[in-house]
Amino acid sequence: MLTTKRAALPAVVLLLLLQSTVLRAQTDEDAIMMSKNNFCVGGTYSHNSWNEYWEGTFKRKNLNLGTVSTQMVSLMGNYGISDKLNVMVGAPYVWTHATAGTLHGQHGIQDLSAWLKYLALEQKAGKGVFSVYVLGGASIPLTNYVSDYLPLAIGLHSKTLSGRLMVDYQRGNFFATASGTYTWSSDITIDQNAYYTTSLHLTNRVDMPNMAAENLRVGYRSDRMIIEALASNMNTLGGFDIRKNDMPFPSNKMNSTTAGAHVKYSFKAVDGLSLNAEGDYTLAGRNVGQATAFDIGVFYILDFSRKTHKNTSNKPKTN
Repeated sequence: MLTTKRAALPAVVLLLLLQSTVLRAQTDEDAIMMSKNNFCVGGTYSHNSWNEYWEGTFKRKNLNLGTVSTQMVSLMGNYGISDKLNVMVGAPYVWTHATAGTLHGQHGIQDLSAWLKYLALEQKAGKGVFSVYVLGGASIPLTNYVSDYLPLAIGLHSKTLSGRLMVDYQRGNFFATASGTYTWSSDITIDQNAYYTTSLHLTNRVDMPNMAAENLRVGYRSDRMIIEALASNMNTLGGFDIRKNDMPFPSNKMNSTTAGAHVKYSFKAVDGLSLNAEGDYTLAGRNVGQATAFDIGVFYILDFSRKTHKNTSNKPKTN
């Protein structure tokens, strides 16, 4: 019988800290911009679960945990400051649960996040359109949740700053989007005066590693429908492995590679209303759970302009 009752942090929690919310209308990870004075508002429900995890590079189960699940309800909005500059904000309510053992799940409001998204370049390239986007993001904890109660903590309680470069090429209705992100994470404090990583630390302050991530999206994009395949890779730039049969720790090295699909449908009968759904699976990882995740969201676009805006992009209009 294992002596520990904890396992690795679900990959969804780390992804929340990278992009903090799962925006599925015009988002921080896609090549779509909200028109000037338009505001997209909505919510999503997300579910993530796993019963196997990587302890370092060793894949295992923990019978004291069973299946660990993380659920989240997020409220978010995206406003078009101009046709080339958008601001996105969001905050999730998160709750966790383990089907075995004695550890209780946690629940509460997690982090407030914000992104600025700028269309830096858009020009015709051959028979398609090539675009470059520059993004900056930040997140801050909204509540004093416990960060070192893993894997049932609702987050890592670290403030973050992120920078992202994204390129997109669309030919007709088919497209490919690639992005790279660097995220700086602040130190955190925990409710103990000493802890051990690879050495003894006589402090309650934890040095959190920064993160790097890559994302690739390919698929079909039209006025009413988006269907795309997704692949993401995330790596912490530092940290250490979970020791054998030991509890995880906020500054562990946590890497993951995921693949999935996303669908968005904009209703013709109700202009501005859209339904979004996504699912993904963790293919490989280090100190994370091998998670299956899905989410579904509903969004509505409010037009605060005094006149109808023309779509200035060479891409199919998707607002």
